[in-house]
Amino acid sequence: MPSAKGDTLSHHLALSAQQTPDEVAFTFVDFGADRDGTSAELTWSELDTQVRTVAAGLRRAGAVGERVAIVAPQGLDYVVGFLGAVCAGAIAVPLFPPGLPGHGEKLAAVLADAAPALALSAPEQREAVADFCTGHGLASRMRVVSVEDLTQAAGTAGTEARTAPEPQPEDCAYLQYTSGSTRMPSGVEITHANVCVNARQALEAYDLRSGRNCAVGWLPLYHDMGLVLMIAMPVVGHLQSVFMDPLAFVQQPARWLRLLTRHGGACTAAPNFAYDYCVQRVPPEERAGLSLGSVAALINGSEPVNPRTLERFHEAFAPFGVRRTTMRPSYGLAEATVFVAASPAGEDPTVTPFDRNLLAEGIARVAEPTEGGSITELVACGRPTNQEVAVVDPATGRRQEDGTVGEIWLRGPNIGRGYWGRPHDGETFGAVMDGGDPADPAQRWLRTGDLGMWHDKQLYVTGRIKDLVIVDGTNHYPHDIELTVQEAHPAIRRHHTAAFAVSTDEGERLVVVAEHAPAVTDPHTRLDEVTRAVRGAVAAAHGIAVHDFVYAPPGSVPRTTSGKVARSACRAHYLAGTWAAAKHAAVKGSGTA
Repeated sequence: MPSAKGDTLSHHLALSAQQTPDEVAFTFVDFGADRDGTSAELTWSELDTQVRTVAAGLRRAGAVGERVAIVAPQGLDYVVGFLGAVCAGAIAVPLFPPGLPGHGEKLAAVLADAAPALALSAPEQREAVADFCTGHGLASRMRVVSVEDLTQAAGTAGTEARTAPEPQPEDCAYLQYTSGSTRMPSGVEITHANVCVNARQALEAYDLRSGRNCAVGWLPLYHDMGLVLMIAMPVVGHLQSVFMDPLAFVQQPARWLRLLTRHGGACTAAPNFAYDYCVQRVPPEERAGLSLGSVAALINGSEPVNPRTLERFHEAFAPFGVRRTTMRPSYGLAEATVFVAASPAGEDPTVTPFDRNLLAEGIARVAEPTEGGSITELVACGRPTNQEVAVVDPATGRRQEDGTVGEIWLRGPNIGRGYWGRPHDGETFGAVMDGGDPADPAQRWLRTGDLGMWHDKQLYVTGRIKDLVIVDGTNHYPHDIELTVQEAHPAIRRHHTAAFAVSTDEGERLVVVAEHAPAVTDPHTRLDEVTRAVRGAVAAAHGIAVHDFVYAPPGSVPRTTSGKVARSACRAHYLAGTWAAAKHAAVKGSGTA
């Protein structure tokens, strides 16, 4: 790994502008005005000039050392604004505009927590952002500006931009707010060195090279995977970045696949649901023109990887060049910048059947389908690159043997400094194993809150500690139950189910919320049928009774800004009676079904 000296996004951007000034650096494909997409490009020289100008404007506005929130829509201005903030010596806070449906409260909470001096938005949205901040009592110390405003404020600041003090590797570059799937979002302090190291770790893991590969995607730039894949990795690795708006993907997922066809050697990433979405929403006539044989990596991460999804996607798109070895199940989290581990290059994804009952007890034993009994198939997330992964007993702090489930702990130069505004108490950042020395920085680890185990030299992630459903002393992984539920009946919408525990007089009991498929126009006519199917499937597969089943309308199951089901928010909605007005099966049973 290169020395940390000069290891900043600012340094790497300047280097690319110097070496290949006229090469295209970033391309944004806008489907808003043109169904076929209109491309806007910036060369490395143009990008560097615009970034330095915005940085000069930010410095003149007093942003050095302050937080600068990026609340612009997806586009080139977002890239320029984010890089301008980090190159100015400010702390960028990548966020989203107020119009993102269902996430206004999170935006307000993050802005209150980060307390930025400036909010950087698009000119046409500046008033809406200002009104949002005023409405949430956030406008007292925060000015709303645009890239255009900062460019004008900088004036002819070319000399100033080049002579201004450069940020240092140990400086905080940005705050990456967590998705909030299990708690209120917290801002992880990511330094320049953290993000540059993590970009190189990803480049090595996915075998990406300048001149041979590029980054293509639709992930939101405020999300850790989108930010590193589409901005940081291209800057550090000197790769072209081609991106579009997430809504353009949702409207027509074939657009993503066409961009992968058009740009050879592409590395791309998406959560598991996106690959199933392509299978469902890209009809045969739209697949005809695809050529996906040159794709370098199809990263599947951010949420548990479903082995059935891998099968379905490969079966649907193998005729158009998709190879199994290109599909790269991966593991990461914001506290580690993003990337931690990926399936080995050149190998098919590893799917292993484990005995479900033993897995609930924390023991990973491979089960043969011929043995009968309950089986859980897990997809391996591979191995880490230039960082350490340990599986630890969360109660004792002792490292677990291979094949034993524990909490995943991480150590490496990509681990963030801590949570913004939170005391560094060693609970999450700086944890020490049993017998370790807390005074020795080399012995400090990040506790991820994720459960997993090592098996056959690969890492398997089984779930979140806080999400575990514990009924009658037995552990159940909610994702496992959710997969069973969504396969129980065709009227249930895929990837829109939540399983969680609630306290009752009889102890902890299981509640399942599942959205009905959008095509179901009269869900109540099939309510009893769907309820019986769900209860029967869960009882047969998991040996647990469904205490309450909610058959919810589409769009009502809460999700994080990165698209994952927010189980804690779903549980809170349930307890608050959000679905009480809807007719649902509420047979309060106990014992086994």
